[in-house]
Amino acid sequence: MIFKLGFRELLSVLAAIGALGIWGHAVAAEGKAAWQPQGPVEIVVPTGAGGENDRVARFIQRIFEQKKLVQTPVLVVNKSGGGQVLSLVYFSKKSPDPHFLLYATGTVLSNQISGRTKLGYHDLTPIAKLRCDNTALTVAPDSDMKTIQDLIGRLKGNIRSVSFGGVSRGGANNLVLAKALRSGGVDPSGLKMIIFKTNAQSMTGVMGKHVDAVASSVSAAFQNFKSGKLRILAVSAPKRLTGILADVPTMAEAGLDVSGVSNCRYIYATKGITAAQRAFWENAMATVNKDEEWGADIAQRNQMQDFRRGKDLESDLKATYDGTQAAMIDIGLAKAK
Repeated sequence: MIFKLGFRELLSVLAAIGALGIWGHAVAAEGKAAWQPQGPVEIVVPTGAGGENDRVARFIQRIFEQKKLVQTPVLVVNKSGGGQVLSLVYFSKKSPDPHFLLYATGTVLSNQISGRTKLGYHDLTPIAKLRCDNTALTVAPDSDMKTIQDLIGRLKGNIRSVSFGGVSRGGANNLVLAKALRSGGVDPSGLKMIIFKTNAQSMTGVMGKHVDAVASSVSAAFQNFKSGKLRILAVSAPKRLTGILADVPTMAEAGLDVSGVSNCRYIYATKGITAAQRAFWENAMATVNKDEEWGADIAQRNQMQDFRRGKDLESDLKATYDGTQAAMIDIGLAKAK
């Protein structure tokens, strides 16, 4: 059957077809459209340049660029000071700009718990949990403190007889140190602490005999230990680590309890970003997590790969916050509420 259309009917049909085509393109475009950064991206680091946090943040920057995950420039900005509080203050003022990321440690949790700042992870948008570390207690190679028991014995004689270096009071490594000492019968509240801007500077401090010992992440101490410039008295791992660290005793072997303390690294975005913006950064960090060099770096440094995002991350942060709070109350670094 053949239908004959008049001029007006033909125009109506063509208009309808055109409208459908435009609508189809719009739907396709909407389906493909996903938020992407429109300007330079800042990765804010809470410690100074040259330290372990700075190194890993620049590792992320490199993967972003190599895999073209971000089409705009990516900058690493160091905001050290105030025991990592200054970086959080700086970052929180950028809300809700999605072009800012914070590479953070568990100090975001402990600083709020201790009352150093009112800002905490609830004032940020959690994007991903990246990697976790153990704490190493290091001394100079020729130190007369050969074991962690030697260190505890000296502190029992005079709490101010040993100076400690670190990057923050109440941070994860400092908290592990305090809990280990409390478990060994030493009140950590009177420790002589010297605060450095980076773990690298604290390592230089102990190698130069400016401080007697440093509590840092294992990864921060690894290279200097490997080259013989530092000696590790003990690590906080539940069992001995592998490779060249296999001969280093654990704190548990000395009868010291350091449970309940988390030493992990996170990426946060600013508070108030959209769901699409959050999804972009979660997906970007998931790609980073799958990178072969990233995984090899974690393994080489005896770290743990524990990637989390979304609801799983939020539940993990809540549990970590509660565990950190309980540990800090137990050793007197925070008050029970």
